Amino acid sequence: VLGFCCEACKKVIFHVPSELEAGTLVGRVNLKECLQSAESISSSDPVFKILEDGSVYTTSTVSLSSEKKTFTILLEDIQEHIEKKIHVNLVADKEKTQKTRHTRDTVLKRTKRRWGPIPSVMIENSLGPFPLQIQQVQSDTAQNYTIYYSASGPGIDQDPKGLFYIEKETGNIFATRAVDREQYPSFQIICFASTPDGYSPEVPLVHTIRIEDDNDNAPHFTQDVFEFCVPENSKPGVVVGQMTAEDRDEPFTLHTTLKYRIVSQTPPVTPVFGIHGDTGVISVLSPQLDRELVSKYTLLIEVRDMAGQPFGLCTTGTAVIKIEDTNDNAPSFKHMQYEARVEENRVNVEILRIAVLDLDEPGSPGSGAVFEITRGNDDRSFEITTDRNTNEGILCVVKGLDYESSRQRTLVISVNNEAPYVLAPHSRQLAQSTSTVIVHVIDVDEGPVFKPCLLTLEVKECEEMGTLIGRYVAEDPETGNSEGICYRIAPGQCNWINIAEKTGEVRTSKVLDRDVGDMRRGQCNITVLAIDRSGKTGTGTIQVIIRPGNKNYPRIAKTEYIMCRDRKPICLTAQDADVSPFSMPFVYRVADRSLSASWKVTPHNDKSAYLSPRGDIPFGKYTIPISVSDNGGKQGVSYITVNYCNCDTPSDCTEEGTDPRDLPRAGPSVSLGVWAILAMILGSLLLLLILITICGCCGSGIMHRQVTDDCANHNLIISNTEAPGEEVMDHNIIPLQNTNDQGGYGVKTGDQQPFEMVKGKGHTLESIKGSGHQTLGSVKEVGGGGGGGQPMMDTCRYSYSEWHNFTHPRLGEKVHLCRQDEEQKHSEDYLLSYNYEGKGSLAGSVGCCSDQHEEEALDFLDQLEPKFRTLAETCIKR
Repeated sequence: VLGFCCEACKKVIFHVPSELEAGTLVGRVNLKECLQSAESISSSDPVFKILEDGSVYTTSTVSLSSEKKTFTILLEDIQEHIEKKIHVNLVADKEKTQKTRHTRDTVLKRTKRRWGPIPSVMIENSLGPFPLQIQQVQSDTAQNYTIYYSASGPGIDQDPKGLFYIEKETGNIFATRAVDREQYPSFQIICFASTPDGYSPEVPLVHTIRIEDDNDNAPHFTQDVFEFCVPENSKPGVVVGQMTAEDRDEPFTLHTTLKYRIVSQTPPVTPVFGIHGDTGVISVLSPQLDRELVSKYTLLIEVRDMAGQPFGLCTTGTAVIKIEDTNDNAPSFKHMQYEARVEENRVNVEILRIAVLDLDEPGSPGSGAVFEITRGNDDRSFEITTDRNTNEGILCVVKGLDYESSRQRTLVISVNNEAPYVLAPHSRQLAQSTSTVIVHVIDVDEGPVFKPCLLTLEVKECEEMGTLIGRYVAEDPETGNSEGICYRIAPGQCNWINIAEKTGEVRTSKVLDRDVGDMRRGQCNITVLAIDRSGKTGTGTIQVIIRPGNKNYPRIAKTEYIMCRDRKPICLTAQDADVSPFSMPFVYRVADRSLSASWKVTPHNDKSAYLSPRGDIPFGKYTIPISVSDNGGKQGVSYITVNYCNCDTPSDCTEEGTDPRDLPRAGPSVSLGVWAILAMILGSLLLLLILITICGCCGSGIMHRQVTDDCANHNLIISNTEAPGEEVMDHNIIPLQNTNDQGGYGVKTGDQQPFEMVKGKGHTLESIKGSGHQTLGSVKEVGGGGGGGQPMMDTCRYSYSEWHNFTHPRLGEKVHLCRQDEEQKHSEDYLLSYNYEGKGSLAGSVGCCSDQHEEEALDFLDQLEPKFRTLAETCIKR
């Protein structure tokens, strides 16, 4: 491809395949158009070579991964000092590449045969003579030869100019000096052939020159000194570490095949380590690794190439192996017996230092001593610790010793290490080392001693002043008696206890009361001083505990109450300032025998009780003495004032000191009038019942004449029936008062009002309206007295509500009876929720009401008004 230079842009674009091999012709640039007098032609990218005719060749393989590559061609005229630049852009053409490959696969093309020389070999560090001919290239159509070469290897950044050259006339390639393979492992020589006028008819020829390795580099270790550690008494085969070496010669050849061996061992004792010749791994060879004998080994290691052959190059390195300590040596005491002295009563004093021997490494857990007192320290008077600096045992007295009780103490002390003991190979288990320490106690003149040191005394509350509560004395340890010892209470103690100076008797100095001052705490600790003749002092402590007494009697806090005519019991609650067991439970009773006949006390709980009258008592104020006893038998009397008032609530009785018996008599007369009126009404009803019974026996004509046929028509009746019905009046239905006749039986309705049903034609009903008693059938009293007028019965003018009040309870009675079987138990098949009985059943509904007999007198339902007849037909199927 020929690219033309544009003066304006000076840019050339070549479309090339994405992969270009070395020596590939990229294209040709018309250099004459840009600068005819160009004396120097160069490329900014060494991968591309620019010939004099403008041909652009690759010097190595090029991959256009980014699909574009740019470089610059520089033209210089040295004499005229003119410089021109041409920018070349290479664009990867994938379609062209695929098309070209496809063409090559399908179309055969005749090409000229080319000479392909085999790679040349040049010995590293060759001795010459130089220049040394390497290869010769020839062309049939050109005579001038030039080369462009590139090196590969660690020294590729170094420009090997002048290393190779080619004769223009013959094409012989020469090397000017020896080559180091480690710097330049190989070279690629691109040879160009051109005609005398500068035209290159031949494609450049790529020639490879490989530098053959020479064993000119000795192996070397990666470290100057290798340091390893291994525990003592390790078994053979335990890996210690690995020596590593490198060789700069060609890999995977004998020049880099290394062998390791141990040259020497320091100290020069029996060899205890071995090394693997191929890997350089050092391992334990002998089990005789004793740190106490040798703590460190130094090995001189040799590494040689050529697989360890004598003519190979070698280097030595150093390996330092430190033997780590294990606790294979048990500690032992320097002496089997020690003696120490200490004064009695001395505390926290060092009396002895015990040294031990241990061959393990000092400062390590294998040599750190741990002491223990195994015998003779039952009272914990001694303690032994370890001095970390000297590894000695320090024996101290932590509790004062008593010469009088024991003049000599014998201790057995054992020693171990912080780390567990490890048994060395081919050795026997050692016994634990022990030592005996004899401690002599030195007698010292000491002060009196209280026995016990703490004395607890108890005293009851409310005791009289000067009460003896105990005795607290001390003894002289030397003499064993209390002669000549004086006792005192240290200043600042509680002032309600004192002690006798000579005898040590403890007495109260005032009456003890747990409710006063510092005695509220219930106890006091007193420090007592005992002083002997020589002035030496001993101390002791008395703990005085005040036991609570029964000094308070229970009292009822509230003493005035109001009781209304409902006679609701009064709750009495007492309080006691004492504590258990001298408080609750309380026992209440009426203290006055004359009042106990009319008033009573009922227990409620441990603290309270109920006060209530025993029967009917007149209204008025009552003062009742109530005796309350606590659990300790302490008894107190409280006077309770009860105002028994004729009221509904206590707030209605507001006049203090007013006797309800002095109130107007309207209240009592009204109360008594109710019962009188009720008796009068009952008497009238009884008389009326007798008259009706006599009339019923003589004949019923009179009753028929008293009731007209249209009696019910004069009343306004609300009917919910779908069609007018026949209104039937039964003249035998006569409402009466409840006479408690034996001929009937009583049934209670929902309003809990009694009525009487008489079998046959006569049926009675009691209807209660408001607070008075009225009967169905207008009973008119002539006069306002009790029976002064004659009762008159109006057989007509019955209101609807009166008929409803008469009929509804009777219907409820019958329904209630229908719900019971012969044993007066509720039937299970009555008033049940609807259940599907099946399709096409021939039997009707069967219930308890369908099996009723005539003696139950259900025929009165036929004589009711239409509204109730419809309801009866719905409820009962005859």
